Formats: sequence, structure tokens, C-alpha cells
Amino acid sequence: MMLETAAAVALFVATFLAGGRMHPLRLFTADRRSAISFGAGMSAAYVFVHVLPELQEARRTLSDAVDLRYEGMAIYFLALIGFLCFYSLDHLRARAGEGEGYRIHLAGFAAYVSLVGYLLVRNLDETPWSLAAYVVAMMCHFLAIDHALREEHGAAFDRTGRFVLAATCVLGWGAGLLLTVPPFVIALLLAFVSGAVIMNSAIMELPSEKDGRFWPFVIGGLAYALLLLPLS
Repeated sequence: MMLETAAAVALFVATFLAGGRMHPLRLFTADRRSAISFGAGMSAAYVFVHVLPELQEARRTLSDAVDLRYEGMAIYFLALIGFLCFYSLDHLRARAGEGEGYRIHLAGFAAYVSLVGYLLVRNLDETPWSLAAYVVAMMCHFLAIDHALREEHGAAFDRTGRFVLAATCVLGWGAGLLLTVPPFVIALLLAFVSGAVIMNSAIMELPSEKDGRFWPFVIGGLAYALLLLPLS
């Protein structure tokens, strides 16, 4: 699936490089922020409807591969760690000065984006349908990240940050082509990313001072969940 994943990573790169001008729902609404909220709801739905059930199978894989206590609950612990890491990242960014906050934000999201790029190649379910669902959800998620960082850091992100995230996405994809790890490690990485997606979607959409749109977020989440249900 090298050609398919190469096309997918090209879409991810384009999302960062042209994110400030992308408006995927232009035919339905003139409000670009509504489109971003709609996509953020889709990415959250992907985690809850597609990934979390997949982690149940991953839990069994981990239990069979590694002798751990608590019957493979490490999968869910890693999801919590991903959630808490990005909560902590946002907390540190808020307390830091403008320049330091930007560097903290960029470093955290660069590592995150590289993991998403790696899982583009190495995933638990490598069927074409699963790849398509992952690409759509992560593109929407990256568009929301791009918007949030652009709003937070302005010209600094536009000047350097978007190129850093685009590059780290490609690096993660390249690592996925070259480095093979056991399935239980993939399960742990996927759990971490799942927790991070939930936290980042919440940070970008839920606080009252953000400019998220309530109904587009809810409708996007429900619509993508209903699409995923019969296909999961």
C-alpha cells in the first residue's frame, strides 16, 4: 500500500501548507470555522466509533504478547497518557511566554504528527477502507490543529510552523516504511494517539473563549459516526 499511503501523506502535507486557505465545505457554508468544527467532530467520532473498539482487540493482542498485570489494561492507560500529555502541553504553553509557548506547542505537535504519519503505514487494520477512514479523520483533525496554531501564534506559525509539521508528517511516514515493530507496540501507539485526538479536539472546540461552532461540531461527529457504524 505504499502508493496509497504516499498519496495520503501528500494530502496531510497539503493540509498544513495550505490550511489557512482550505475551506472543505465551501458549497454548504461561507463560514470556514464551521467547516473546521465539522471536521473536528468527525475526527472525534472516528476515535470513539472506530478506534476504541479496535483497541479492545489490541488489548487481547497485548495480553497474548506481553505478560502484564491487569489483562492488557496498558492499552487504555496509554490512551489516558496521550490525553494527559496534550492537556499538559496546553497548560505549559499557556504559562510560558509567547516565544517559548510557540516552541513548546510546535515541538509537541511535531512529535504527534510524526506518530500519525507512522501509523499511516503501520496500523492494526491495514485494509483500504480502514486507511480511507483514517486519512479522512486525520485530515480533518490536522485542519483544526492548523487553524488553532495559526490563531494562537499568527505569523510565526505561518512562517515556520506549518513547514515543520508538514516535514515531520513525511518523516513519520518514512519511518513507517523503514521500521517494523510488533503489533502490540502499534496498539500502544494507536492508543496514545487516540487519547491525544480526544484531548486536542476538546481543547480546540470546547473552551468558551475559543471560536468553535457548536452545531457543526455535533453534526460532524454524528454524521461520521453513522457512516462508520455499518462499516466498522
